[in-house]
Amino acid sequence: MRNTQALLTQYARYHRDPRNIATHFVGVPMIVLAVGVLLARASIELGGWTVSAAWLAWAASTVWYLSRGHLVAGLTVSAAIAGLMVLAHPLAVGSTATWLAWGLGLFGVGWVIQFVGHYYEGRKPAFVDDLVGLLVGPLFVSTEVLFALGLCRPLRQAIEAEAGPVQLRTPQSA
Repeated sequence: MRNTQALLTQYARYHRDPRNIATHFVGVPMIVLAVGVLLARASIELGGWTVSAAWLAWAASTVWYLSRGHLVAGLTVSAAIAGLMVLAHPLAVGSTATWLAWGLGLFGVGWVIQFVGHYYEGRKPAFVDDLVGLLVGPLFVSTEVLFALGLCRPLRQAIEAEAGPVQLRTPQSA
């Protein structure tokens, strides 16, 4: 059970180019939204409430994020994903074609954006070596927002001490 710092340090090793990080600010939310759209139509009854698979996935991921040992990062990513789940549900209503167009379209475009970023980085996506990277992506984006706001400085310093600073990569340094 790796903690937030260890997870983000490992993920950061694949994400040091600012162009790659910038693509993640677009691609990762699109992918999470797409998963929410695709899961929003499946639902179960729980105690008289109808709960979609999207909200169940959010709840499970929230438990995982909050159990990583960094409350602010866990709450931030969970709130961001909750916002995306709220946006996902209206996109899942309507015809099957519309639902699939939104879900698969967002998913595909989100991944294309991710791979463009990794082209600049000169490295494969982190999840190729560790599937947990699929959960760490939203955590990474959320903590990058916190860092940009000047928050969680000790976490940022610890990550950069191990993964190195964010810097523009050139073909020689990639």
